[in-house]
Amino acid sequence: MKILVTGAGGQVGQALQKLAPPHGIDIVALDRQALDITDKSAVRERVRDLSPDVVINAAAYTAVDKAEEEIDAAFAANAEGAENLALACAAGDIPLLHISTDFVFDGKKAGAYLEEDAVAPLSVYGKSKAEGEARVASVSHKYIILRTAWVFGGAQNFVNTMLRLAKSHKELNIVDDQTGGPTAADDIAASLLKIAKDVQETGFQSWGTFHYCGAPAITWYGFAKAIFARCPEVPKLNPIPTEDYPVPAERPKNSVLDCSKISRVFGIDQPDWQKALSGLLGQ
Repeated sequence: MKILVTGAGGQVGQALQKLAPPHGIDIVALDRQALDITDKSAVRERVRDLSPDVVINAAAYTAVDKAEEEIDAAFAANAEGAENLALACAAGDIPLLHISTDFVFDGKKAGAYLEEDAVAPLSVYGKSKAEGEARVASVSHKYIILRTAWVFGGAQNFVNTMLRLAKSHKELNIVDDQTGGPTAADDIAASLLKIAKDVQETGFQSWGTFHYCGAPAITWYGFAKAIFARCPEVPKLNPIPTEDYPVPAERPKNSVLDCSKISRVFGIDQPDWQKALSGLLGQ
């Protein structure tokens, strides 16, 4: 099986390149320099020439706060780029696996979000990702949208930010009223590879949107405590409300995703982020 991966330099893109070869999967991983997904003609030509069995779109504009000013850039990558890939895949009858986010929701629901819950993004980033989902669904007949949350495992993520800040701060103020499911990039990649195999089976018809995130749900403060519980040097952690940590982009208070659908359809269960965190930190 040959899989074309866009966004090769991101957390999930890197994880896919690491996990695929042992399973005999041929990964063609392209970063932005190799393929800018906002270039419609380049996307069409590259997908046509490579003729992959599956395309995984791990490319995205993910600078959540910067997106509040760089609106055009966010929509170009997250909406137009996603549509370009969907069009190219539809032309070649190729399944597209597209990664999305919890930021498409406003976080006001009391319980975990289901796939069919209405999207109501609060930020430019969330709006651009929601638009990307809509465009993929409108032009592709073979697509899986995988919404995930709180990704960690690569260079830029909450875990590394905490470890970096701890080197220069004796105290850290951490938001304690936003709840979600931290998700290891390796777990996301493994799930995407499983889905990629399944969607090629004859008669597969369960196309659509799926949720996938780590369990158990926890706040950022709780996540920080878990990180430093696995480290020799621990700064003092102070739980604070969102209002005491102002940032340009509004975050959803509730980012918990119901993952029962992906378990039913693909047999993929929620991963334990605590196990993944221990592995990442060498525990």
